[in-house]
Amino acid sequence: MVVMMLRRRDRRDRISAAPLALAAGTLAGALLLSACGGSSSATSAGGKVDVVAAFYPLQYLAEQIGGDHVKVTDLTAPGTEPHDLELTAKQVAAVQGAGAVLYLKGLQPTVDKAVAQAAGKHVVDAAALSPLVDHHLDEGTDASGQGAAHAGDPHIWLDPTRYAAVAKGVGAELAKADPAHAADYQRNTDALVAKLATLDQDFATGLKSCTGKSFVTSHAAFGYLADHYGLQQIAINGVDPESEPTPARLAQIQQSAKANGVTTIFFETLVSPKLADSVAKDLNLKTAVLDPLEGVKDEKADDYFTVMQRNLTNLQAALGCTA
Repeated sequence: MVVMMLRRRDRRDRISAAPLALAAGTLAGALLLSACGGSSSATSAGGKVDVVAAFYPLQYLAEQIGGDHVKVTDLTAPGTEPHDLELTAKQVAAVQGAGAVLYLKGLQPTVDKAVAQAAGKHVVDAAALSPLVDHHLDEGTDASGQGAAHAGDPHIWLDPTRYAAVAKGVGAELAKADPAHAADYQRNTDALVAKLATLDQDFATGLKSCTGKSFVTSHAAFGYLADHYGLQQIAINGVDPESEPTPARLAQIQQSAKANGVTTIFFETLVSPKLADSVAKDLNLKTAVLDPLEGVKDEKADDYFTVMQRNLTNLQAALGCTA
């Protein structure tokens, strides 16, 4: 059985008080935790460490590990696509004056530039903690139908074990930046890592006995999840979420869906479901969500763990898994 997820991104108008030049290039994921030591702007009026996170998964790490000792600002508003982020002058100033900055290098060029301009001494590189790998299209084709590979899938947080490795690094660096509360950072890190270990076991058990092992995605967001749990991601496009599949490639996917008894077309929460709905209607299939967790629309109702559990439930239903 092959599970498909087709995704279409509607480009947003980008308006910024101080636009920054975008840098072209492939996504090479890395996470840095950077603090401007010795600067009075590194702490808030309440004496907390000011932490700036580029988007939700990094915000969640900062909040869970930092607890009451940090004040966290997310540069990407809830429910907003992080790939489209452009920083305002106020946000650039926040990055440069923060006690700690969490970002994913290559994912948001404006954030990359702001961080490069901010000299900091507390640095954590996620690529060193949880090395990034290349994920190849299993059918050997990209959206144009030509042989291709795509490198640097940045979605490390979709593998709980990789996310845990980054969490440990963030906790250790926060302890260096704020030694007075090192014990609290360690305790919070240990608690988060334990929860991630339980989530990892839930996925391993839940995806162990399934009638299908392959699933199709519109772009390569689920490579780490697939690798870790013995599944196979077939990406229509590479890591660039803005590209569109050609009619020929869509025809290939539709043929594969019919040949492999696909039951479900997956779409995401932060993008339009129109393309997925159209393909599902053509093939008389169901639709469901597989969320790459780049953002959470309602943080009062959901968090990293509730969304990941929903992903597991939806994968089990679509892949024909038995607990």
